[in-house]
Amino acid sequence: MAPGRTQLVAESALISLSPDPVAMRLRAIHRAAAEQRRGTPVLLEGEAPLVVLAAETAGARGLADLAALAAAPPVLLLSPVRAAAILRRPVASSGAPSGTSDAAAVAFRAAGLLDPALLRGVADPTADQLLAEPPLLTAVPAGAEAALVLAKLARLLPAMLAAPARPDAAARAATFDLLRVPGEDVLRHPAAESAALAHVAEAHVPLADAPDARVAAFRTPDGGIEHLAILVGQPESLPDGQVPLVRVHSECFTGDLLGSLRCDCGAQLRTALARMAAEGAGVLVYLAQEGRGIGLVNKLRAYALQDRGLDTLDANRALGWDADERRFLAAAAILEAVGVRRVRLLTNNPDKVAGLAACGIEVVAREPLVIPPNGVDDHYLATKALRLGHLL
Repeated sequence: MAPGRTQLVAESALISLSPDPVAMRLRAIHRAAAEQRRGTPVLLEGEAPLVVLAAETAGARGLADLAALAAAPPVLLLSPVRAAAILRRPVASSGAPSGTSDAAAVAFRAAGLLDPALLRGVADPTADQLLAEPPLLTAVPAGAEAALVLAKLARLLPAMLAAPARPDAAARAATFDLLRVPGEDVLRHPAAESAALAHVAEAHVPLADAPDARVAAFRTPDGGIEHLAILVGQPESLPDGQVPLVRVHSECFTGDLLGSLRCDCGAQLRTALARMAAEGAGVLVYLAQEGRGIGLVNKLRAYALQDRGLDTLDANRALGWDADERRFLAAAAILEAVGVRRVRLLTNNPDKVAGLAACGIEVVAREPLVIPPNGVDDHYLATKALRLGHLL
């Protein structure tokens, strides 16, 4: 007998509620990053499991939980460039937390290691030479890379307290209600997140620089960060032989929204939209990658270091980040989703051309998007040209 309507509805509901393995893994990493922001340790599972806790948010409770799962005293994991800067000057050693009273002291010392004042010499030419020398440690804990990636996903400073896990750490983690995630999933998360992006909303939004514009939103099944596409005209329906203008623009709260003069981002955003409107079609992919991928809070920290003499590249490195942490898989996925696979890319950054091409998008031409200096961002633009290779 054919199933009735009620049975079909019930079966459809069960199918829609069945767990999606990819979504579950994405959700677990999203939760792990949130735990780091809360100052709660996470168990990174793998061949050599680690208990990890972001040094920036470590407090007495988090350190006590870490000690309960740890088989040995924790070490402080730093990105290579930050470790190089810190190890050039004396730093007080910190022992393992033996109790709640000691935990606060350890957290204080860890916070001291994060003080940007320790990093004034990072711009010296000898910093690169130091990084080229053999590492000072003969063994780096397995899982260290995943721990630092987790800190970056949380948009915290890349500095993690880490300790080898006890043999019964998994059972103890359940008792303490602490999260367990595979380290390999953390490392794969950025690529997996981009691959899972889905179109969730779209509306016509007339803009001052592009009246015929639509804004489309994309996000992953875990409900994480959302990226946008601003479609001017009908770029997906151009006649054969015509290739639309495309800009991959990383969000800049200070420049795009506040009109900051420290960068050219806001002017680039508006100029790109105006050029697309003049041509009648284009796509501006608006990625949630503030501060070249380090997040707004860390960008403000980098600004503070720039006010003390570092340039934009060295300020990022002083905080433990690479000069550019952005990824372009999400941009490629969004362009594929809106039906644009061949582009004329509006950018001054050759690395962006190469990055997008490596993700499967055909860049048939690079279109310059040069904004004149405004008297405040002159040094910033010069640094982008001289040290980051932008074609200005």
